[in-house]
Amino acid sequence: MRPHHRTACSMVFFMATAGSALGQESGADLAKKLSNPIASLISVPFQFNYDRGYGSEDGNREVLNIQPVIPISLNEDWNVISRTILPVISQNDIAGQSGHQFGLGDITQSLFFSPKQPGPDGIIWGAGPAFLIPTATDDLLGTGQWGAGPTAVALKQDGPWTYGLLANHIWSFAGRNDRQDVSSTFLQPFVSYTTPDAWTFALNTESSYDWVQDEWSVPVNFQVSKLVKLGEQPVSFTAGARYWAQSPENGPQGWGFRAGVTFLFPK
Repeated sequence: MRPHHRTACSMVFFMATAGSALGQESGADLAKKLSNPIASLISVPFQFNYDRGYGSEDGNREVLNIQPVIPISLNEDWNVISRTILPVISQNDIAGQSGHQFGLGDITQSLFFSPKQPGPDGIIWGAGPAFLIPTATDDLLGTGQWGAGPTAVALKQDGPWTYGLLANHIWSFAGRNDRQDVSSTFLQPFVSYTTPDAWTFALNTESSYDWVQDEWSVPVNFQVSKLVKLGEQPVSFTAGARYWAQSPENGPQGWGFRAGVTFLFPK
């Protein structure tokens, strides 16, 4: 069995055996908050993704996304939620015989201004700016461009169900003259179901459209999460699979997988 397959199997086993460590009611409440991208909850996810099928050399890519979420209270009515994505990347032959690269990718920083109370019909929403920061340590790990644009999310939580849409668009406005401009739309429709014993089953796409190259990337993700308590620390473990329904000509193909761990810091 390959190492990344063993990692996914071990994650599922741990999730199944550790479930009794957390009280049902508090676990379900926290698990539902994790399904809300702009919940008033400090969390630090570490999300690992494996994809393959790049280019003519069947290249592969592993990405560890470090994604802290920090809500900040502005006043009695409004929060601002900071969501950061810092990718740590290892990849092989993603552009023909391009060899191996390892290091940081570009940071995506989003700020959502969100009412503390749901709106009409229970709609939870937030909107604000998103920024692309060229922190990549290798040309093949990032864009070499500074970017910015709007981002927004809207969702509803109805009993055990959570469903909604997160979106952004980023344009480059500065950066290296020898690198391609950025104009990219990101769309993430999502739906999840959380059980009373804090299991969550989620389905989403993380689609992006590159307006410069006129290309779609559409991975469809299915994942299972389990919230447990390690001592006094709430932790969510995730494992899942994804299928690339559409990707650029030299992009990833077929199946990949995802595994992750999220540390929660409730008030």
